[in-house]
Parts: sequence; structure tokens; C-alpha cells
Amino acid sequence: MEEIKYRGKKREGRHRDTWDPFQLNPIGAEKESKRRCFQLAQYMVAVLVGLAVLTSAVVAKGSLLVLSTLSSPTSMRSPKEKQFYMLMLVFCLVFPNILVFMKSLWRCAFKSFVKPNMKTMSFIFAIECLVSLGTSTLVLVVMPQFDVLTNLFISGGVCIVSAILQIIYRLQRETWKIVFPICSLILTVAGYCLLGIDYYVRVSSFVDRQSADCFIYVGIGIFASLLVSLCWWENPLQATNSMQETLTELDGFRDFVFVISSILRILVIGAVYLIYHVLIEKSITWSDFNLQDKDWELLQIGLVLLFLQAFCSAACHWFGVVACKIHSVKMSFALPVCFTGPAVLLLGLILFITQAQSLQGAQSGSITEFCESLIHLNNKNTTPVVLLEITRSICRTSLNSYYLQWPFSMLALEGVCMWSGFVSCTYYVWKIKVQRIERTSQLFVRRLYESAFIDLSLLLNTKMKVPRAQNQESGDDMQKCVIYLCATMWHETYDEMLKILTSMFRLDRYRGDPNKEHSDCFDFECHIYVDDAFMTEKETGHRLVNSYVTDLIHVVIEVYRVFTNKEPDDVSIIMTPYGGRMMFVMPDGNMLYVHLKDKNLIKNKKRWSQIMYMYYLLGWKGYIVKNPQKMTRQHNPSRESMVSMYGDIFVLPQHDNDYKRKFISDDNTYILALDGDTDFQPKAVILLVDRLRMYSNVGAACGRIHPTGMGPMVWYQKFEYAVGHWLQKTAEHVLGSVLCSPGCFSLFRGSALMDDNVMKRYTTTATRASEYVQYDQGEDRWLCTLLLQQGWRVEYNAASDAYTNSPEEFKEFYNQRRRWGPSTLANTLDLLHSGPETVKRNSSISRLYIFYQMFTVGSSILGPASVTLMIAGAFQFVFRIAGTTSIIIASVPPVFYIIVCFVAKANNQITIAAIMSILYAFLMTASFFSIIGDMVVQGTFLTPTGLFLVSMAIMYAVTAILHPEEWGMIIYGLMYFICIPSGYLLLTIYSLVNMHIVSWGTRESSKGEGEVKKNHNMLCDRNCTLCCWDVKLQVTQESEKLMLLHMPGQTAQQTPALGITNPYSLIQNAEPEATVDTKTEKDVEEVKKHPGDKHKGMVVKGNDAASVSSDDTLYKNSITPSLSDQGDVEEDDDLMIAAIGEKELTVKEWVKPVKEEFLKKLTYANMKRNLQEQIRYTFHNNKDADDVCEELVLMLTDTLSRELSGVGPEDVLPETKLEELGCSLEEHARRILRINQMENLEDRVKVAIKKTLTAPQIKNLDEGEQDFWNKLLERYLTPIVDTKAHTEEITRELKSLRNKAVFLYFIINVLWVVATYFLQAIGTDVLSIKIPKLFPNGTETGQNLNVEPLSLMFLFSFAILLIIQFVAMLYHRVYTLIHVVAYRSSEKNYKEKIEEEEDDCLTLENEDGLSFSNDDL
Repeated sequence: MEEIKYRGKKREGRHRDTWDPFQLNPIGAEKESKRRCFQLAQYMVAVLVGLAVLTSAVVAKGSLLVLSTLSSPTSMRSPKEKQFYMLMLVFCLVFPNILVFMKSLWRCAFKSFVKPNMKTMSFIFAIECLVSLGTSTLVLVVMPQFDVLTNLFISGGVCIVSAILQIIYRLQRETWKIVFPICSLILTVAGYCLLGIDYYVRVSSFVDRQSADCFIYVGIGIFASLLVSLCWWENPLQATNSMQETLTELDGFRDFVFVISSILRILVIGAVYLIYHVLIEKSITWSDFNLQDKDWELLQIGLVLLFLQAFCSAACHWFGVVACKIHSVKMSFALPVCFTGPAVLLLGLILFITQAQSLQGAQSGSITEFCESLIHLNNKNTTPVVLLEITRSICRTSLNSYYLQWPFSMLALEGVCMWSGFVSCTYYVWKIKVQRIERTSQLFVRRLYESAFIDLSLLLNTKMKVPRAQNQESGDDMQKCVIYLCATMWHETYDEMLKILTSMFRLDRYRGDPNKEHSDCFDFECHIYVDDAFMTEKETGHRLVNSYVTDLIHVVIEVYRVFTNKEPDDVSIIMTPYGGRMMFVMPDGNMLYVHLKDKNLIKNKKRWSQIMYMYYLLGWKGYIVKNPQKMTRQHNPSRESMVSMYGDIFVLPQHDNDYKRKFISDDNTYILALDGDTDFQPKAVILLVDRLRMYSNVGAACGRIHPTGMGPMVWYQKFEYAVGHWLQKTAEHVLGSVLCSPGCFSLFRGSALMDDNVMKRYTTTATRASEYVQYDQGEDRWLCTLLLQQGWRVEYNAASDAYTNSPEEFKEFYNQRRRWGPSTLANTLDLLHSGPETVKRNSSISRLYIFYQMFTVGSSILGPASVTLMIAGAFQFVFRIAGTTSIIIASVPPVFYIIVCFVAKANNQITIAAIMSILYAFLMTASFFSIIGDMVVQGTFLTPTGLFLVSMAIMYAVTAILHPEEWGMIIYGLMYFICIPSGYLLLTIYSLVNMHIVSWGTRESSKGEGEVKKNHNMLCDRNCTLCCWDVKLQVTQESEKLMLLHMPGQTAQQTPALGITNPYSLIQNAEPEATVDTKTEKDVEEVKKHPGDKHKGMVVKGNDAASVSSDDTLYKNSITPSLSDQGDVEEDDDLMIAAIGEKELTVKEWVKPVKEEFLKKLTYANMKRNLQEQIRYTFHNNKDADDVCEELVLMLTDTLSRELSGVGPEDVLPETKLEELGCSLEEHARRILRINQMENLEDRVKVAIKKTLTAPQIKNLDEGEQDFWNKLLERYLTPIVDTKAHTEEITRELKSLRNKAVFLYFIINVLWVVATYFLQAIGTDVLSIKIPKLFPNGTETGQNLNVEPLSLMFLFSFAILLIIQFVAMLYHRVYTLIHVVAYRSSEKNYKEKIEEEEDDCLTLENEDGLSFSNDDL
């Protein structure tokens, strides 16, 4: 209700100024805000991950302590049991090495790695062997000799080498923080000393008959701890850049090193076990390993403890990584890991208190009596056994002394010292800040974790990142990123244009607002490329913008008005060799360019638009950035480069990103490819940027595309898109690389597009039939194929949502898929053909992945036959027809439709397909319910058909549940099911038979062409969408001829933009009319020969006598404000000097009607609203001046109303009125500011007034860019003019290719159907697989199901494919959740910054003390 009242209040304000206050309010135009449910979910995930880390660490550590206690020589277990428990300890140490070996071997086998350096590799092997020696000695030799409390405390000493290296290299940013590693070293040494003193007291006090041999184990334990602490030697060396060359070299072949080192570690562990327990202690009896049936009970406790220790240590490591990635380092990682030791101690104490009464002797009075009363329990495999051994181990401490029990406090103090030592050594973990989503290799030094010391391993393995402050560099890296949003338009409707413009303005508000706090720092530009933007005006032959461009202009104005409550401020209309360009400064300072393509001057369609912006943004802009001397030179650079939009001094917006890009590499230059109807949120862009920033080998990333629209065809596509993204795209992402990043919403890396054989190859003009299919019918997939073949990876982010319109009509859908189907197959076959070479180049594509794609391609090729057999099964099931007969009947419709497609026209083919689809839908519905009825009748679903149907339903249901925001898509599954014959049989036939048709097939209407119809002798009629509705401008042919008689050969003189001496004075020259004839084949040839001369020698026919004088005004939007009255005079002189030497500006016919659309901002109603918003924005940083701001708004509004009292609300003001109005507004503003003693804001207010009264600019490109476009057109983008002979030849080749593809498809599918037919004809009794029929409870019915081997094989293969995709989806879902939670934790929060009071004067000073202020400027 409050929102309705707010909108009503705003509408009432507009209604005071105009009778048309109503406006569109696009969905999503309101400011984004954090949803409470997401915030709650974020905290819940952080808490759950923290609990998982703590629980798994406690269980892993406790299990190891219990195993070491059970295998102790002083344990009450039998020698045979101790032998098995010791073996379980060995397996606990071996398990993480096996995991690392398998993962590294996989990466070495299917990924690329650098040839290892033997010297470096030998050094690593030596360190790994020493670490493994220390770990196995400490766990297998020392810990069984100690009590459980000592074993818990002694592990804290493994941080000693890390502390020493931190002290040596002084890794702390602040000097005083060196106290932490010094304290860690002191505390650790003190703990070792207390350990020795404690055992000395035990020996001297005869505690539990402790022998003097314990001192040997104490020494060995300390030495082994030192060896273990070598494990994390890389961390401090990486932080200090020592051995940087060696460590960098190691990253290239780390996988290979881990393969060998994991084997060496396993061998060392085995050697220590055998040497000590076989040769020294001789405690191994080999015959005891031959277990009898009753002896397997001995393994129950050991196997459970082994499983808990191995699984929980791996889980703890994984959850620790997750905690860091979701930005919950303190709460979910550092806190639970640091308190693992105390938690284990507390848990043991709780268990002892609650379970002690189950032990005999619990009623004893003293601890010594209790320890003496412990006897061997007979029940071997119950909880008291573990509790008994732990209690017995505690009784070996000084707590069981008859003489002195106070030495037990030394053991407690030892624990405190050890725990404090490793916490202070890893203090940096509490301060570390990570990027939104980090790679595991960026978070941790080693991939391997030490399961025996899982808590210390996680902390010590976390990268320090102290000297380089990489935790803060991540923020800097975000700023060193530029994104070019490039949308291609092809006959979009008004509502579709509204979606893409709203999305761009949302991103502008998200990124550009300087008063909002957020961590996503990047620069971006918006580019819209409009194909087929011009039409030829009848009778005159002039090229004018069509109604699509007019709609786009209206959309820009409307969206700008919604987001800012005013008209566009800075608008430039630029004439270009390819047509035209409109340039806008968006509300928050980012740039929007609209490129209007004339198909008579440049190739149209999407691929050529992509080539156009790739060469312009990556080629041309990258070139001028790398060659600053090539940048546009202004006549007055000191003034042109310091421009004020809101009174602040900075570079012109259109040059800002070019200037910043000098410091940005091509790797951090991104292009976001969009369609003209895409709707997205800023979050979607940020998530894609994260993927490219995290992995340097990712060349492109795509998001989750949601089709929008209404009707059955859209319902079918909703489920089709959902299943394709849920299963297929996730499987491609996990198993290898995504094959297609759709052009409607994909982010490309600039360096990937600029790579060899990518952008250059992408410019290839199709000349052969196969090239027409692969290149022009699916340009997005071909571009991704080129990236994959060059070694780049393409990824999929399921949380990056984008919405695009989908075909709502059956015909449009079939024509769209007619393009997509053959192109998909052609590009996939191309990738498979180059598979061996691609595997060598691309580390993400393995031979197994190539095999997976071969399997999916084979399945798709056999799709028509499979659907035909499914239909045959439906006939057999519903009508009880014999199997062979049903196959013949089911084969008739496909054969009939193939014949129809060869002989009928395309529209008739689609009509027949629609009719057959309806009939098939009825059959599929009957089949669906018949299968369910048959399962009910038979009382079981455990048949191949029933089991497959039920399992598919369960799998899709689980998949939908795992996508909570999309679970509603499952409703459309039934529609998808009944349309399977249409989508996989009829559509395949239609797309193959019509492969020779290479037209776009969708949005082929050209409503703008020839739309303007002239009356008799009417030369110009502006009473349509090309002009303001309340002004009727007409020029007859007679009046034009009269002007030509009076002004022969006159050339219009346009004053250059920089030559304006007074912002409100308007030049009285009328805009010329230039002759543009209809483009013929001969003219196109001339353009090819002389692309740079097509704007020269244009004949000026005359002036438009009916145009109002304000239409001919050229304003410089971004006029540098004078900082004093004297500065005004100096500025005018400079601008006059700058005007000298400017070329004459020849204006084309299409410019004037476009300009007239933007002149509506000079009406009374619009100027009033614009002035109010401009003044308010001027004061947005001065919170203390709100009263002055409102007073100024009120006074200036009254002045405006008084000056324009006789002007209608929709009348465009003439230039004389604008000049008088500007002077009056400036005078009143100056008076108010001086009264309130705020003269420092006078310049800003003057700029706001000027921007309110500024008309659009008309420009030409600078010479450098003009030359670039001319050469680009000549080299790549000249319109193709095919001769009749060439067209006939291509048609013949396309039909030949079509015939070959149809024949191959037909043969393969016929062979499959015929094989199934003969198996049916032979009979199920002869050739069949008998499967016992089961009831749902698992009992046999006594009957057998006869299944053909071929059908079972295909069903089994399809089931395996679905299982692989389902498992990949589960894996992908987990990491998508991690990414989403990480984003939500760093999401932009719309909170106002606390602005500091501004200085009255800006002063800049350099290192030498030279300073200047804004007055000097």
C-alpha cells in the first residue's frame, strides 16, 4: 500500500506540468535490496559449515587417539587385537595419500602438465619423505607409548618450523606482530620442556610402573614433530617470495610430483611399520592375519574407527575449503579448527562422567583405587571397551600417583602451551580476507592434508598472503576490469527493447553510483548494435531510420525517465561509415552507445555484428590504448579532458574507459554478449565475472537461460531448457567443458577472442555448403568451438540467471530449431574430428570427455529411430498389436513426413508437422496412462518400462527439488513428454530436409521498410513517429525546387561543437538535405573499391524551410564550467581558437528526425522536471545543504514557470527563449547561493542549468576512427552481393549436403529399426533376455520378462548417461551453492556513505611540492 501511495505522489507531481503524466514502470526498475530469506539462509549455511568442520575434526582426531590407545602396549586388548588396531592406524595414514594419488594421476592422465625439473623434484621428494617419516614415527611408534592426554597435546608442536621461518623472514606487515611467532616458538619449546619434566616425575614417582625407556620416546617424539613441521615449509617462503622461481616452476608439474611423492610417502609409512613392529618390537604375528569367521568380530571397532577417521578428516578438509570460499573464515573455519583440541578434551570428559558408572570400580573412593579396580571386560565389542581403554590410558598420568598428584598440572600446562603455541603461530588466519570465490590452490599451499593432525594441517596450510596483501589485492583486481555489454538487435518489439535497456540501466545504477557502498568494482560500457536500422523513403530515395529505431529511441527516453525522473542529458548523434551512432551518458556516468547498421553499407545479421564489436572494442580500442599517440587529440586538451558532469572534474565519459584501459590487460577485458530482448540482474553479470577471474584458462562463461512467453510452445521450451541446463550443461561443465555459450547471455574474455584462429577465423565468409551450416546458422556454437580448439575452457554458472523471449508460435519454433539442429551437429562433429589435437591443447578436454560426446552424438542421431520404436511400443501397448506390426505402423508416419518435406513448401511442412504432433500427443497421452494402468494391473512397476518411467520421474523430481527457484518447471514435464515425437522425430526430419535453407527463419518481418508513404508532391512529412506529435512539418516538392533555384550549390555551414562562444546562442544555418540513392549492386561495388570516399562529394539539395530554428542548434553537452567570472572570458577565447580549422559537418537525412525526438526535452514540462532533478543531484553530496537545495529548486522552478507562462507544456522552445531563460535562471541561482553563503556551489548549479537547456550534438567521427571503420568495412564487412550463378551453385551444394545428411541419418535409423523388427519377428523365446518378474516388496512372481537384447542395451546405455549427468548435477549444485553464498556475503548493500565535508577548493600537489587549485585550472 505504501508503494502505491508513493507512485501516486510522484504522478501527482508530474500531473502539475503536463496532461500526460503517465509512464511505464518496467519490472526491476526499483532498487535491489537484500532479501531477508537469503540473509537468513546465508547465516544458516555458515553455521552448518562451521558445525560440520568442528564435528568432523573432533571425530577424526578422537578416532585417531582411540586407535593409538587401543594399539598401545599397555592396552588391555589381546596381542591379536592390538596388531589389527595398529594396522588400522597405518591405513589412516595411507588413506589421504591414496586420495591425492588418484586425483593427481587423473589430472596427469587427462590434463596437461609441464615437464618436471629433476633438481626441484628431488628436493620436494626429500622433504616429503622426511615429513612422512616424522608422521609415521610419531603416530605408529611414539603415540602408542604415551597416554591419550599426552597424545592430544603433543600434536601442537608441529608448528615450530613455521614459527621459526616467520621470525626469520619477518613476514608481518606491522612490526609488532612479530610477537605472535616469537610467542608461538617460546610456548612450543616450553611445552616440550614440560613434557620431559612430566615424564621425569612419573618415573621418579613410579606412576603405573613407568620405566625410564619413556625418555627415548619423548626424544623421538620431539624429533618426529620437527620433521612433521617441515610439511608446510612452502607457506612462509611463498609469502616472502623466497625461492619464487622454484615455487612457480613447481606449480607447473605439481600433479606429477604428487603422483610420485604419494607413492613414496606410502612406502615410508610401510617401512616404518615393518621396521619397528617386525624387526625391533617383533610384535607382528603373520598367522594372526588369517582370520576365521569368529575373528571378524575383532575388526568391528577397528574398521568403524578407521572409517570415521578417514572419512571425517577428508570431510573436515573439504568443509574447511567451503568455509573459506563462502567468506566465513572466522566463524566457520578458524574458530572451529582452533577449538578442535579443547572440544575433544571436553567431549572425552563428558563421556567419562556420563559413562563411568558402566565400568567396574566406578564406586571407588579415590582415583588410584579406581585405576586399580579396572579389569578386563569380557564384552569385547561394546562402548565400555573404548571407554575402558581411554580411562586406563588416563590412569598412566600423574593423576594416578600415590605420592604427588600436583605434577598432573604440568601435563595440563603442557596442553595449554602447545595449544596457545599453534594458535599464535596461525594468527594470520583470523585476519585473512578472500575474494568472493577463490580457487583451492589460492587458499591452501598444499593439496594434501595430514589426517593425523587435521586441525593443525588446515591452519598451517592456509596461505599467509601477508607481505603481498593478496587479501586486499583482490579488491584492486576487481577495479582493473572493464566489461563491454554488447547487445545485438534484430527486429525486437518495444517490450523486448524495454527489457534489455532496463537491465543496462540497472547495472549502471548498481556499479556507477559513487554514493553506494559495494565491493564490485569494475568499469563497463553498453553497446547496442541494431541490424537493419534504416529504410528507404519512397519517392525521395532517402535512407531514414525505420520504426524499430524509433521504438528504441522512445524506450531509451522512457527508461531514462523512469530511473532519473528526467530526460537524457548528454546525447550525441554521430554519422559513421556503417550508418550511424547515438551516444548517451547514463544516469551514473557510464556510457551507452547505439550503433545503427545500414545493410546497404555493412553486412547484417548477428555474426557480423559480433565481428563488428569485437574488432572495434578489442582491435581498435586495444590498439589506441597500446599506442597513446594515436588517441584523439583535442584542440584544447587542458579543458577537454577535465570535464564536469556534476561539477566534479574528470575525463570525458566517452574517453574515461579508454583511459582506464591503459592499465587493464586483455585478460581482464570482458565482452558480455547479449540479445536485444535479454533481461538480467547485476548479480548475474558479477557471477560470470567471478568465473573468468577465478580461472585464467576460462575463455567464456554462460548463465542459466530462462525462456519467457506464453502458450504451449513456451511451456515445452521451459522444461526443455530446464533439463538441458540441469543435466546436460552441468555434465559438460564437470566432465570437460561446455560446448556452447549462448549469445543471448555469455561473458567472453578479450584475450581468448583475440587468440590465434579465433577472431580472425570467425570473420570467414561462408563459401561452401558446410560452412553456411556451421558458420551462419549457429554462430555462438561455432565461436565456442574455436575457443575450445585453441585450448580455452567454457564454463556454466547456474546461479547467473537471464531471461529471453522464446518462440511462441509453432512455425517460429520449428524455423529456429531448423537453424540450431544442423549447426549443433556440424560443430560437434568438427570438435570430435579435431579431438586428438584439441585434447593436446585443451587441458579441460580429455579422451574420456570426447568419448562421452561421441556417445551423446550417437544417441541424438538414433533419436528418430528410438522415438519410432517408442511409438511402436505405444501402439503395441495401447491397441494390443503384435510387435512386428506395430513397428511397421509406427514407421509409416516418419516416412510419410520425409516425403512431404521433400515435395511440399516449408510452410506446408510445418502445418503438417503441427497436425501430426497433435495426433502423436494423443497417442503419447494414451500410452502414458496405459503404462500406469498396466503397472496397477500387474501389481508391480519392476518391469523395464515401468522401472524406467518411475526412475525418470524420481530423478527429475529430485533434480527439480535441488533447484528450489525452478522446481515449478517440473509441471511442464508432462507437456514435454507428450511432445517428444514432435521434438525428436518430426523436428529432426524437418531440420535435416530443410538444411539447404539458410535464412534466419525468425523475426524476418521488416515493418520499417517503406513504411513512410508520401502524399502527392510531398517531400517531407514529419507527422509520424519521427517527429514530435504536436508539430506537423511538411515540405512539398515544389518548395524544395524553389529553394534549389535560389541557393544553387550552397553548402551548409555547421559551427563545430568546440566553437560555441555562448552556450545559449544558436547558429541560424539550416541543416542540409543530402541525396542518398537506393543502393544497387553497382553502388555496392563502388563502396568496395572506394570505401573511404562514400561520404565525399555529396550533393546538397537545399534546406528544410519548415524546420524550427532550435532544431539546427548544436550544443556542446560537456562544457567545462568556468571557475570564476574571469575564467568565462578565457574559456570563450580558448573555445574560439579551438573552432579554427574544424571541418564542415555534412549532416545526413536520417539525423534530423532522430534529433527531433530528443529535442522534446526542451519543452516546458520536461525542462521543469529536468531542472529539479539536476539541482537535487548537484547537492547530493552536501547533506547539510538540503534546505538550500529545496529553496533553490523552488525558486528556479518559479522562475521557469514565470518565464514560460505563455508556452504550452509540450511546445519546444526556440533558441532566443532558451538564451533568456538560461541567463535568468543563473542570475536567480547566484543570488540564492550568495544569500546562503554557498558561492562554492555556483559553478555546479550553472552546469546543472546548462545541462537542462542543452540540445543534442551532431558529430562526425574523428579521422582515426573513420579510417578504421572504412578499412574494416573494406576488409571484412562489405555487404555480400551474390551473382545469380554463385547463388545457384551454393543452392546446389546445400541440397547435395542435405541429401547426404538425410541419407546417412536415414540409413543409421533404418538399420536400428530393422534390427529391432527382426528380433521381434524371430520371437522373444529364441532371442531374449529373461528377467525375473518381481513385486514391489522384492518377492518373485514366478514369471519372467522377455526383453530383446538390443532394447535392453539401449535402455541400459541411456540410463548410464542419465546417471552420469545426475551425479555431475549434484557436484555442480554444491559448488553453485558455495558461489551463491559467497556472493550474498559480499553483495552490494544500498546504504548511503557518510560523506565528509567538502573543501571549498580542490588542490593537487605532487612530490616536489608543486601545487595548483581549481582556480588555477
